[in-house]
Amino acid sequence: MEEKEIQNPEQTEEVKVEATVDTEVTEETANVAEESTEESAEMTDADKLAQAEAEIADLKDKLLRQVADFTNYRRQQQKNIADLIVNGGKKVIESILPILDDMERAQQNIEKSDDIETAREGLNMIFQKMNRVLELQGLKKMETAEKEFDTDFHEAVAILPMGEDKKNQIIDTVQAGYLLNDKVLRHAKVVVGQ
Repeated sequence: MEEKEIQNPEQTEEVKVEATVDTEVTEETANVAEESTEESAEMTDADKLAQAEAEIADLKDKLLRQVADFTNYRRQQQKNIADLIVNGGKKVIESILPILDDMERAQQNIEKSDDIETAREGLNMIFQKMNRVLELQGLKKMETAEKEFDTDFHEAVAILPMGEDKKNQIIDTVQAGYLLNDKVLRHAKVVVGQ
């Protein structure tokens, strides 16, 4: 507060009154400022709380939507897998149907004809056609003649005593083994030399 020169006693009283009023105004301003600061802090906390609650609600909604999407995806995948299991062999069966037709015609011709050589030739053609179709589907017959015995591909049904040169060699094949896309579909049942 500025100091004023006092010229007369009446001015002194005015200065005192002015000083008192200034002090009261300053205190009120400080109180109002403090109250406004507290209210703004409270408003800020309330705003922050409201904002956090809105964010939680938004995240909860997103989570529920993702769970629903995943549940729908899982159901669709289960349906697709069930469909594959039921109809998975459709392609293979469709490729075998012409061979079945050939076999029916061959059977009808064998009943009408006594020529064994023609029947044999027709049967060989059907057999070759069947092998080609199955090879196209990924089926391959295992070669076992004079091979080393391997438990990954072969199953020993008998062991015959042989010389040292035939030890652990396949002597005979009882049942052919097959690979499907280079994986063992059925092990070859073989006789092994010891």
